[in-house]
Amino acid sequence: MKLNQLRDNPGAAPKKKRIARGPGSGKGKTAGRGIKGQSSRSGVAINGYEGGQMPLYQRLPKRGFNKPNRKKYAVVNLGLIQKFIDAGKLGSEITETELVDSGLVRRKLDGVRVLSKGEFSSKATITVTGASKSAIEAVEKAGGSLTVTAQSADA
Repeated sequence: MKLNQLRDNPGAAPKKKRIARGPGSGKGKTAGRGIKGQSSRSGVAINGYEGGQMPLYQRLPKRGFNKPNRKKYAVVNLGLIQKFIDAGKLGSEITETELVDSGLVRRKLDGVRVLSKGEFSSKATITVTGASKSAIEAVEKAGGSLTVTAQSADA
């Protein structure tokens, strides 16, 4: 087989529909836009336009608020930390940078927050930006310690 013999499979590339190319094309004259009206004209953008009536998205009440300076934390569960310790990817001293280096957390964002989902049995010292109360209890119950820096433990 040579390069000049290569062909698409039959039907792989359908013929392009040539719009407004005479009545024989099946899309001639008005080119599939119907007769008269706003959408038959060129340069029309009618998304959400209701013919002068107040559009639905403006009639409905606005709710909610996005805090511009909110903090976004990378969340880690204790069960995953235990899994990485068992696999030898984490030691007994665990910090946020070690969590990122091991691949458990992709990036720190505004800090790492530890939650208590899963089983934890290692005697590890964990230092992170945030943690739930139940996560702190679970680590201490296993004989380790979980230190929260820069913010309160229940936040």
